[in-house]
Amino acid sequence: MRMAELSKESGVPVATIKYYLREGLVPAGERTGRNQARYDETHVRRLRLVRALLDIGGFSIADVRAVLEAIDQQKSMHSVLGRAHQRLAPARTEADEDSRAWAMGRIEAVAEEQGWQLKSCDGAVDSLVSVLCTFRELGHHSSVELLSEYGAAAQRVAEADLGSLTGTDPAESTVERAVVGTALGDVLLAGLRRIAQQNASARYFGD
Repeated sequence: MRMAELSKESGVPVATIKYYLREGLVPAGERTGRNQARYDETHVRRLRLVRALLDIGGFSIADVRAVLEAIDQQKSMHSVLGRAHQRLAPARTEADEDSRAWAMGRIEAVAEEQGWQLKSCDGAVDSLVSVLCTFRELGHHSSVELLSEYGAAAQRVAEADLGSLTGTDPAESTVERAVVGTALGDVLLAGLRRIAQQNASARYFGD
């Protein structure tokens, strides 16, 4: 298909496709002449993946490029997920050493309960430290006390996420699904949590 057809099929404007091509997010098409190229369904899939990571996953262009490079280089599932997790980790907030040590103690306790290893999880750990320190600063101690329960729930979610990846798909497709599930899964879980909270609120507090 030509560029115009690729745009129509993927729902991505031609100008945006050209930008993604320049940024290396989408592979070049097969050259058929000067300033002409042919594209296929692999380009449609890549465009949809890029849009999903950008629009729903909240990735930056640089983040998307790093994750796609890991996929294209056929890195291991563990390696690619690590890249995705690093890109998803929000910026850390500043906290004094005492608060950070306190937060790390809480995180390490949950990690021990769940049998987790924290090495290579720096981005996620930094995010947790920032959140826990903020809870402490605001005096929201009840939220901190839920950490163990949240940890158990997170373990169940992680098992469900990775358990759904069968070995029947091509390696690239499986890794891609894992990355998309990680990026979009955060948004999905947040939405489900809000629905659950709204319904729980109605039961606990009425109208």
